[in-house]
Amino acid sequence: MSDLSAQLPGWRGGWLNRLVAKPGFQSWASRFPLTRGQARRDGAVLFDIVQGFVQSQVLMAVVELDLLRRLRGGPLTATRLSTATDVPADRLEILLRAASALKLLRRDRSGRYHLARKGAALMGVPGLEAMIRHHKAFYADLADPVALLRGPDQTELSEFWPYVFGARGEIDPGVAETYSDLMAQSQRLVAEDTLRAVSLKGVTRLLDIGGGTGAFLEAAGAAWPDLHLALFDLPQVTPGAVARFDAAGLTGRVTLHPGSFRDDPLPRGADAISLIRVLYDHADETVEALLRAVFAALPPGGRLIISEPMGGNTAPDRAGDVYFAFYTLAMQTGRTRTPGEIRALCEAAGFAGIQSPAPARAYVTRTLTAVRPAD
Repeated sequence: MSDLSAQLPGWRGGWLNRLVAKPGFQSWASRFPLTRGQARRDGAVLFDIVQGFVQSQVLMAVVELDLLRRLRGGPLTATRLSTATDVPADRLEILLRAASALKLLRRDRSGRYHLARKGAALMGVPGLEAMIRHHKAFYADLADPVALLRGPDQTELSEFWPYVFGARGEIDPGVAETYSDLMAQSQRLVAEDTLRAVSLKGVTRLLDIGGGTGAFLEAAGAAWPDLHLALFDLPQVTPGAVARFDAAGLTGRVTLHPGSFRDDPLPRGADAISLIRVLYDHADETVEALLRAVFAALPPGGRLIISEPMGGNTAPDRAGDVYFAFYTLAMQTGRTRTPGEIRALCEAAGFAGIQSPAPARAYVTRTLTAVRPAD
């Protein structure tokens, strides 16, 4: 019934919503032949939303206990897995059945558990298990979502990602390595989708700002063998970038520029500059200043490439407007923006020729490109 009410304009939609909201109507609609299909679908969707936090915690337990890898070699019983995980078999059985209901595992008639296709796919997504593990901080911030919306003094995620507040020398190298590794793992999928959506044809030198240890540049360099690469990021991540480019055989094609875009001038000489998962980490005033600096660093005709999660323009998006919107809220800086909002920020900085193609996977990234016009 909710689908129908969304299609009805004005007072008619409001009247139908008031009717649908009555418990008696719901009971009737679930029995009446013409409405029971929609009523049951609505009920199933609502219940899935209600139990969503339990599904997330089941997933966390599966990853923490390394069940997917334990089952990769073949099926095992709850008793065998109990010994390996130090969880009582009867309690582990609850988790295994839940994971099977979520289609991460599969239970056969003999009671043994197998790795299911969805569970195998989870292991095949770079960085996904690391992201799930670091969600402990996010869960803590979402324990009281209303308090989060009202603006606490401190959050768990803001402690996990200190660099977004402009920290430089005071960042512990171990902390820098932790978030750089997580960023690098998650960047592989982002790089794939970005390079599918954006052609680097005609680009001779690409400068990646805030690119961590260079995961995006590594992918760009592999896809475009004649491209010269430059990386600008905090000094603490430089050692990881050196190791990455050396292992990839790209050292001779890469120039490293340690620095902070908040405080240091951007390197000149690139005819394309990329901002991969950068803008949504920062407040509008920081983004405005960064885009002006990028505009100044590019030559006429130079290209800007932005790739990150974004909200939906006219219709809210489940990835950008749910997960990433609350994630950035918990970080206490930045926010997910719609392509239209990013377009407006780029135009204010002087850019033109702005394009934002439809994304292949909106939950991975969306892209936007712009050009510095001729003077």
